[in-house]
Amino acid sequence: MTKRTATIKPGRTRLGLLLLLAALPAALPAREAVVLLHGLARTSSSMERLDAAFSAAGYVVLNAGYSSRQQPVGELRQSVVGGALSDPRLEGCTRVHFVAHSLGGILVRAYFAERHDPRLGRVVMLGPPNQGSEVVDRLRSCWLFRWINGPAGVELGTGPDSALAGLGPVDFELGVIAGDRSINWINSLMIAGPDDGKVSIERTKVAGMKAHMVMHVSHPFLMKDRAVIASALRFGQNGSVGNDTR
Repeated sequence: MTKRTATIKPGRTRLGLLLLLAALPAALPAREAVVLLHGLARTSSSMERLDAAFSAAGYVVLNAGYSSRQQPVGELRQSVVGGALSDPRLEGCTRVHFVAHSLGGILVRAYFAERHDPRLGRVVMLGPPNQGSEVVDRLRSCWLFRWINGPAGVELGTGPDSALAGLGPVDFELGVIAGDRSINWINSLMIAGPDDGKVSIERTKVAGMKAHMVMHVSHPFLMKDRAVIASALRFGQNGSVGNDTR
């Protein structure tokens, strides 16, 4: 029996290869991550709604819990933000965004004031005391305040000894969402101007921010409010929180 050998012409080979490549699915988009950081005297459970929203949008989410009352800002910034950036769950992520409530935002700002990470994407801060809070100025000497808020909480005042005093402008893409509703009238009596019960709207601002938005929400509920979450997600996706009120 005579064997027949098929001859494949070079032109047909190239054509077949092109057809095969065209039939393959497109390359998956680069993975992006979001690190969630809760505020002072809270836990990662306070950020669960944000976790669900960003996970549903396709992000790799790291909801980082930390002991906010045990260390000063200078130590927390490395252990919390540095620790999150080195977490193995972020391996393969080309961009890492941050959404942080209150103290969490200050830790991000303090960390990147002295360090750089090429993966850093956008940052959303919810009710951050970027210029400190008068509440801390008035109550920092009280033993009960110091016991409840720890060393980091005492450092969030408006004076020259504040942990915020030497941080300077931000050099990353930042959106700030502030609240103008207070459920703590005693704190509000200590604060100049509209506030969220912890910090004034004006003191949430920082030089270099890209966007600033005010929403009718109190400080403890910023990270749980649906409209705030939608705005945070919008900024993470396209750099806009909505109506800029800067």
